[in-house]
Amino acid sequence: MKSLGIVRRIDHVGRIVLPKELRRMFDLEDNEDAVEIFVDGDKIILKKYEPSCIFCDSASDISDFMGKRVCKSCAEKIASSK
Repeated sequence: MKSLGIVRRIDHVGRIVLPKELRRMFDLEDNEDAVEIFVDGDKIILKKYEPSCIFCDSASDISDFMGKRVCKSCAEKIASSK
């Protein structure tokens, strides 16, 4: 894990600010992108959120089907299994 030397305080409602340089580095657009939060032991990990297929975890050709994210390949397999 690489340290960037950036330290941020947590405000009174539990928020932290991601510095502009970091948002640029990870191509995070204000009011458009989101981050996922993971915990690994004593580490908090932030990852740019990319919707993925509920069946195969692919992040390409995703569409919404009845509130679930499904890739084109899995949707075709489901359609042909009927």
